[in-house]
Amino acid sequence: MSAPASHTSPAHLSPFDAPALVARRGHSSLLTPDGELLTLTVAETRQRLLTLPAPLLIHGPSAMRALDLPQHPQPVPWFDLLELFLFVHPARTVAPTARGMAIALEVEPPHVITADFLPRLCEILLDQLHAKAQTPEGYALKGLLPSLTRAGWVWAGEIAHVLGAQNAASSPTHEAIRVWRRLPKWEDEAQRPPPSAHPVEPRAARERLRHILGENAEIRPGQADFSSVATAAFEPREAVGTPNVVLAEAGTGTGKTLGYIAPASLWAERNDGAVWLSTYTRHLQKQLEKELHRLYPDRALRRQKVVVRKGRENYLCLLNMEDMLNATMSRAASSPEGGKNLLPLALIARWAETSQDGDLMGGDLPGWFGEVFGQGILHSIADRRGECIHASCPHYQTCFVEHGIRRAKHADLVVANHALIMAQASWNAATPEGIPDEDSTPSRYVFDEGHHVPDAADSAFSTVLCGLEAAELRRWLLGAEGSRSRARGLLRRIEDLLERVPALDGPVHAVLAAAHTLPAPGWSERLNPSPSADGTADSETDDLLSGILPSIPHENNPSEAFLRALNAQLRNRRHTQERGQNAYPPTECDLFPAEQGIIDTAQTLASALHTLRRPLQHLSNQLAAQLDADPEMDAATRQRIEAMIRSLYRRATLRVSGWISMLDAVCHPPEPTSHIPQYVDFIRTEPLPRNRSGGGTHDVGLHRHWLDPTIPFAAAIQTAAHGLLLTSATLRDQSGTAFDQDGTRDWQAAELRLGATHFIKPPIRASVLSPFNYANQTRAYVVTDVSTEPASLAWAFQALFEASGGGALGLFTAIKRLRDVHQRIHERLEEQGIPLYAQHVDAMDNATLVDIFRTEIHSCLLGTDAMRDGVDVPGEALRMVVFEKTPWPRPDILHRERRRVLADGHPSDYDDRLTRMKLRQAFGRLIRHGTDRGVFVILDRRMPSRLLTAFPTGVSVHRMSLTETLTDIQAFFGPSPEAA
Repeated sequence: MSAPASHTSPAHLSPFDAPALVARRGHSSLLTPDGELLTLTVAETRQRLLTLPAPLLIHGPSAMRALDLPQHPQPVPWFDLLELFLFVHPARTVAPTARGMAIALEVEPPHVITADFLPRLCEILLDQLHAKAQTPEGYALKGLLPSLTRAGWVWAGEIAHVLGAQNAASSPTHEAIRVWRRLPKWEDEAQRPPPSAHPVEPRAARERLRHILGENAEIRPGQADFSSVATAAFEPREAVGTPNVVLAEAGTGTGKTLGYIAPASLWAERNDGAVWLSTYTRHLQKQLEKELHRLYPDRALRRQKVVVRKGRENYLCLLNMEDMLNATMSRAASSPEGGKNLLPLALIARWAETSQDGDLMGGDLPGWFGEVFGQGILHSIADRRGECIHASCPHYQTCFVEHGIRRAKHADLVVANHALIMAQASWNAATPEGIPDEDSTPSRYVFDEGHHVPDAADSAFSTVLCGLEAAELRRWLLGAEGSRSRARGLLRRIEDLLERVPALDGPVHAVLAAAHTLPAPGWSERLNPSPSADGTADSETDDLLSGILPSIPHENNPSEAFLRALNAQLRNRRHTQERGQNAYPPTECDLFPAEQGIIDTAQTLASALHTLRRPLQHLSNQLAAQLDADPEMDAATRQRIEAMIRSLYRRATLRVSGWISMLDAVCHPPEPTSHIPQYVDFIRTEPLPRNRSGGGTHDVGLHRHWLDPTIPFAAAIQTAAHGLLLTSATLRDQSGTAFDQDGTRDWQAAELRLGATHFIKPPIRASVLSPFNYANQTRAYVVTDVSTEPASLAWAFQALFEASGGGALGLFTAIKRLRDVHQRIHERLEEQGIPLYAQHVDAMDNATLVDIFRTEIHSCLLGTDAMRDGVDVPGEALRMVVFEKTPWPRPDILHRERRRVLADGHPSDYDDRLTRMKLRQAFGRLIRHGTDRGVFVILDRRMPSRLLTAFPTGVSVHRMSLTETLTDIQAFFGPSPEAA
């Protein structure tokens, strides 16, 4: 393949003079420059590309993988239509395939896509670009061209020709990338008064639902009933701390999303307040936001009424982007290769001016951007390091996050996720009184995918003292130490306030001095020394604070000593546990009884953390005193101080206090009594992310989880909340046992699992059945002759995927088995025209994988839990679900302890309930519309019959051999359209 164009002034290469390529692992399609359309094997395609110019293609990284060619850093030599699409339509979602692009461009794709279709897509995009040439948008695009040309972008010459830009190769100033100078500024508004408390009548909710669906739409009775039930969450509460709680189970196909949007929007309008609609994942947030287009079809009105809120780490940070641009320009001045980040920065600038809310992760930036241009870019320009300086930032009034926060305070509906709501609830409980939160505290919540509330609470209210967490806190306090990182420490973030309040200088420097007791740079290498490591990698630093603050020898660092002690106990206990028949995963062990080394180092570390917490609290108190001392303080400074107090509590004080509590438990272990403990404490080791490893391979830490995480959830939310609706298709287990015919026992178990028993007012229960005819629309099989041996398992997946002709979702309980099956079958499937994609194999985020799976109706997808719960693919694109084995709960320490306490004396029943819930959720992916048909297969002959009640009433489960199953599936689906 030809070399990339020059960084300085690439020649004008035309994509229409290049070959076009649709790369597949089986047979690729290649259109040569002289118009010959070829079908070639992988080896033949690679050989042809050696003699041809770099091709026109879609999704270069995927094409290179299909051809077993090495990946190429940006700027790439080929014409990737995804890059052109991003330039022309910067905030429009497109699945990264030829069919996906055709659908996005409203072009009917051919049944079988070959390489000769790509020039047509290219021509359409360039025509659309040409139509912008004489518009304000076109002039802005011309301004970006010098930077793109300097970056060596292969499309720059063709785009300059189409736009009529004669000076695209001129010396760039990169002014067009400085998008923060052109973004709109937010303006403060008067504070919104507290909402009133008028209820929503069920009849009014039904009328609003009819309005959303349209006058001529037939309202499904189940959907209207669900909407009526949901109104109970919007009744006025009777007393403080007694919110109205509604548990509403809505069978798949009920239309629950619009069912709760109807009363939620009515309540918001009537009471001038906000309802927070929460989902479990960012992908589901995006789906929910799309549903709201039906309520507010006008974009301007929708932007006023609806706001999507996520954590800060999801959004573009303009200050980080400016830092990266300045660093890139500096490197480019001294090295031809130094400007490699100009291309993605220019395209990010193009996107930022069009983006709805600047959401980098799951918003309107295409999910494949990180794969095409490098994930490191996105991590660097997002606020992933918690270093926001709020009102001191020069881009504060154009900040996407601040825009969203202010819009949310006046919106009717805020689309959030469980993690954000849990984090806010825990932060609000810890933030000092009188310091307002960023977001207004809502009084009404809807938790969609409500069965995930315990999981979200478990994550939000757990505490981890590990190397990575402690080192991150050190970096947050001290900033970059002896590295090229742009990390800003506390001193840089607070220096403007130090000038105004000199009294802060003492506590700030006391904090910085105490922070040196946290793990120093290179801690992971010292925790996991390699044979060649000499421990001197970080001996020389250029920290700005060197000479002012004390340094601690690595061997005496109390945090690192504690980590080494944890590592030693884990190694010792792991060796003995692995021999047992019911061994827990070798990545964890019990804390108690703790070895003496852990007790000794815990005492030393606890003392060091007390020394850190005291000046942190003193600094916060000094800042709060400034607010009280100066009531005439200008709004910007007041907001700046309030933000700093919140940051200190959330990022530092709250975390350090949690660690001290854990260490106190180590030093003073609980006495074995009949009293049920609140927490589970254990030691766990985990692989380090590559970009944060520092040379080590794994991290080790002390973990603390609530035995029942819904206790802190209920405690944090019920004081402020007036009403909440928890809804899902799978709130209950529905065990179907003879002694629970009315479902009372299943509802009691659901209330216990969801935390409803911790609310003062008993919840309202409701259930709406699915409208689908599962007996006619589905088949379910337990295959009886497939072993767990890798070759047998892979053969079964291949045969099943071939029988369905694609449109299959394979679900795994172990990533290793997923990768092994993918490795064994992907080439053979793709040779038959069935593309195979896989989570943990393809370097794309889950949302992009699902977009491809939904678009390519004959493709198959392999995944784990995230795919089991987060896939909404109606129609023929998903017609088979295959489970590789019975999804029993992971037999780890946390599950052991929760089963012991929460199983009510029936641990096997507890396991069965959790497993049936997973099966129900997976089965729910299969049928999304009344015309869908699909099959559900479990490749585990040992699956107990008692678990089969997980499937909907009417579904008969057949235990068959694989051969019999394949025959039955083919008969169920009937002949393919091609065969007919």
